[in-house]
Amino acid sequence: MTAFRFLTAGESHGPTLGVTIEGVPAGLALSADAIAVDLARRQRGYGRGARQAIEQDRAEILAGVRYGVTLGSPILLLVRNRDWENWTQVMAVEPLDDEAAAVLREAALEGNKRATPVTRVRPGHADLAGALKYGFNDVRNVLERASARETAARVAAGGVARAFLRELGIETWSFTAEVGGVAADPANCTRSRDEADESPLRCPDPTAEAAMIARIDEARSAGDTVGGVFEVVVHGLPIGLGSYVHWDRRLDGALAAAVMSINIVKGVELGLGFEQTRRFGSNVHDVIEGRAEGGLWIHRSNNAGGLTGGVTNGEPLVVRGAVKPISTLARPLPSADLITGEAVDKAHYERSDISVVPAAGVVAEAMVMLTLAGFVVEKFGGDTLDDVKAALASYRARIADAPEPPVAGGRRDAFDETAGEVAPAHGLTGSDEAGSGGDD
Repeated sequence: MTAFRFLTAGESHGPTLGVTIEGVPAGLALSADAIAVDLARRQRGYGRGARQAIEQDRAEILAGVRYGVTLGSPILLLVRNRDWENWTQVMAVEPLDDEAAAVLREAALEGNKRATPVTRVRPGHADLAGALKYGFNDVRNVLERASARETAARVAAGGVARAFLRELGIETWSFTAEVGGVAADPANCTRSRDEADESPLRCPDPTAEAAMIARIDEARSAGDTVGGVFEVVVHGLPIGLGSYVHWDRRLDGALAAAVMSINIVKGVELGLGFEQTRRFGSNVHDVIEGRAEGGLWIHRSNNAGGLTGGVTNGEPLVVRGAVKPISTLARPLPSADLITGEAVDKAHYERSDISVVPAAGVVAEAMVMLTLAGFVVEKFGGDTLDDVKAALASYRARIADAPEPPVAGGRRDAFDETAGEVAPAHGLTGSDEAGSGGDD
C-alpha cells in the first residue's frame, strides 16, 4: 500500500488550482458533489471579501476514479479560478509577444493596478522574504502562490479524506471559538452542529457570535482586519494512532505542523494547550476510569484533547488554531519598496477579507483529516477499502480484550501448568509503585 500524501499546485489568479492525492485505497465511493460541500463551507462566513462572490468553487475529478469509485491510483482534482478571465495577460503562462507586452505596459502607465508590477511589500505577508529568497523584482510572483486561495485545493483534498474517514466511523467538524477577543462560552453553546454551520460565523454560541460580528464591523469601518480562534473536533478515532517511539511518528507533532502550515495560523493548541501552564497537574491530567463494556476506555475529562504521548487515547481529538488578522488592509500600513529600499506611506493593497476565522476552521478540518488519513493508512493500510475496514475491525477487537497478566521476568513458560503450577499475578496491581523516574 502506498503512503498517503498530497501535493497542490496553482496560483491565486492563474487558470486553476490542482491537487494530487496518492494512497487512497480502491473501492471508496467519491463524487464531485460530496467534495463541493466543504468547498462551499470554506467560502462562507461573515467578513469575507468580494472574491467569494466571483468564485463558486467546485472540484473536477480528472483521475483516479471510475464510475464514482476510487481505483487505488493517484486522484487528480482541479478547482478552476473563475477570476482567471480578468488576469489572462498578467498571469499568462507562455511569454507575451511584443504586441501583448506593449498593451500591458501601456495599461500600467495609465494606472491599471492589475497590470502594474508590485514592489510595495505588505507587512505581515510573504512579500519581502519571498521576493528576496527567489530573486524576484515583482512581488506578484510571491503573493500569487502565498495567497490563501491555495487552501481551496487543500479543502478539495480534505473532501477525499473525509469520505475515507467517514467509512471508518470517523467524523470531523470545526467551529469558531473566538473573534477579536470575543470568545464563545461553552455554557451558552446551544446550537447544534448543523445550526452552527449555517450561522454567519459558524459559532455554536449565538450571543458571542453577535458580539463577534460587531468586532468585524468595527474593523471594517476602520479599514482594518481581525483574527480569532477556531476549534476542530474529531470523533470516532481508535486508540493507537501515532506513536511515541520517534519524534516524527507522534501524531500530535504531525497535527501541529499540518494546522500551522495554514497561511494565517500562528499558533496551535491540543486540548487545553497553554491553559495547562496555569493549572496544577491534579487539575490537568485526565483520570482514567477504567475499561467499560465493549472494551472502551473511559476518562473523566479530555484536557489532553484525545492525545497522550503522541498517540490517540480514544477520546475526541481537539485541535485549536490561532488566526492572525489578515495582512492585507484596506487602509494599508506604511512599508517599503522592494526596488528602492525606501519607506513608502502605504503598502500594496488588493481586495481582501476582514476576517476569515470560519473559513480557516474549514481549512483546518481538511488538514487534520488529511493528516489522520495518512496515519490510518500507515497503521491499517490495504489496497482496498475493505482491507482497511477489516484491519481496523481486527485491531479494535484485539484492544477490547483484557491482556494476559504479566509475569516478572516475562517467562510464563517457567511455570508447568500441567503439574499444577500457576504463574503468580504481578505484585504491582492496584499500587503506585511503578514510575518513570520523573521525566514524563
